[in-house]
Amino acid sequence: MNKEPLGLNGLPGHDYFLDAVNHIDEAVTKKSIALGAAKGIVYSLVETLGSMIGDPDLPSHVRSGYEGVLEVAHELEAKIANLS
Repeated sequence: MNKEPLGLNGLPGHDYFLDAVNHIDEAVTKKSIALGAAKGIVYSLVETLGSMIGDPDLPSHVRSGYEGVLEVAHELEAKIANLS
């Protein structure tokens, strides 16, 4: 996959965040990461995405991509909470 570091608006694309969430999900599933570490990383992703979504100047097409990733991240948070 060939990704640009930043989009035209100067922000990373939602695919970077989705890749991060999927990577942590895979590590949790394989038990190759401590649950506390996974929880902290996902928390940071959720907070970052929430801040970005809250920006009133964020274009709507970018916001919708981030909102989708945020939903996936919330699902991973719930999965981790159930494993703890």
